[in-house]
Amino acid sequence: MKEKVRTNISKSTKENMAYVRDLFKDTSDMVFREFNCGNILCALVYIDGMADKILLDDYVVEPLMEMAGEVTDPVELKSRVISVSDMREVKTMTDGLAAALSGETLLFIDGYPGAIIIATRSWPNRGVSEPSSETVIRGPREGFTETIRFNTALLRRRIRDVGLKVEASQCGVRSKTDIALVYIDDIVNIEVLKELRRRLKRIDIDAILDSGYIEQFIEDNENTPFPQVQSTERPDVVSAALYEGRIGIIVDGSPFVLIVPAVLVDFFQAPDDYYSSWITGTFVRFLRLIGIMTSLIMPALYVAVTSFHADLIPTKLAYTIAASREGVPFPAYVEVFLMEAALAFLIQAIIKLPKAISSTIGIVGGLIIGQSAVSAGLVSPIMIIILGTTAITTFLIPNYEVTAAFTYFRIMIIILSAVLGLYGIMLGVIFLVIHLTRIKSFGIPYLAPAVDLVWSDMKDLFVRLPLNRFIKRPEFLKPRNTIRQKEDTN
Repeated sequence: MKEKVRTNISKSTKENMAYVRDLFKDTSDMVFREFNCGNILCALVYIDGMADKILLDDYVVEPLMEMAGEVTDPVELKSRVISVSDMREVKTMTDGLAAALSGETLLFIDGYPGAIIIATRSWPNRGVSEPSSETVIRGPREGFTETIRFNTALLRRRIRDVGLKVEASQCGVRSKTDIALVYIDDIVNIEVLKELRRRLKRIDIDAILDSGYIEQFIEDNENTPFPQVQSTERPDVVSAALYEGRIGIIVDGSPFVLIVPAVLVDFFQAPDDYYSSWITGTFVRFLRLIGIMTSLIMPALYVAVTSFHADLIPTKLAYTIAASREGVPFPAYVEVFLMEAALAFLIQAIIKLPKAISSTIGIVGGLIIGQSAVSAGLVSPIMIIILGTTAITTFLIPNYEVTAAFTYFRIMIIILSAVLGLYGIMLGVIFLVIHLTRIKSFGIPYLAPAVDLVWSDMKDLFVRLPLNRFIKRPEFLKPRNTIRQKEDTN
């Protein structure tokens, strides 16, 4: 498109329309409407189904035709006749056609030096509804939609601050997808903002179809399963992030808004932690921490104990495990891998199935697979208990991508435990910690604030202290304004 579209706009409407018609000669949904305003020829170019025809008829075409003969100056037609509040002028054909392809209407006026873009976007859209991927017990139930302007409005509703900036741009050589950077001007880290702009400008791809494309292009390290950009469907999560000094990235056509920078602790937190008492929030965080440690270690510990270190467990428990494994033809590590594979298949099937039957399939499939495997003597009953505990504790983490990342490392630790026993588990955990310390998100250590040991940031790490203790914003983000509330001196 860049090579085919000329840059200049002629003062002749006929010449402009001949060029545009030739450019879109095989495009059936492009509408070309020519009409006269006295002796001045005018023409509209828009896409059927994306532009508001009622607005065009009532506030553009009708006023222009009614004023036929009364106004002879093309410039006056724009300033006196067209009664549309949102319009702008463009000087190049490239900008004009890009706007028309985005749902706006392109107006040519004979003798006018340029063209007029009229805001007429009105395509079918999904209304604001509850997020499907992030459940909430207490808190707002509004979720982002696929329309970028709806999403910016949801944020404006929560951040009534003149410092909130919505920086618009486009990404994708052919798709020209609208994106918006949202941040609070006097809080955001300027260096992170400059780096984000640089990475976005570096993107050179035909189309951006979802925010996931942007996420993969701007992340620091592509050789890790851990996400370095947070994604969410909830406006309250993005608003809270902006108040901390982070940056939101809204992509038109996607209900998921990206947040940068993002560290590991962000994926262990949920909005409900802040909407309930600090005691409840802290307790839930401890559950998540214990849960991820259990899911990461338990299967590997089973393999290591049964294969190498049976003398480390109590005698009665050893007899129970040995009795449950009697008749199982596979070693412990093969048993674990069989059930891990079955669990992975079941989870993927549940995700892809329609909601009406996914829960039924999950229950029935789990019972059938587990019971049949035990009855056939392929796995031991204790393996089913370990698998079930692992599955439950894994999904205590609110973010699915982090859950998947820990699953990959769990498999690695199982392999090491099958070869080296408990030493393999220790090596796997050490490797995981080293890997996490090497990850950064826009220059911020992935394990911050734990690695920085900034004590003021510890109030929201393993525990969630009362909100009146949240005097400062997270210092590891290096916000320009560090104070979020006045300290209570009483």
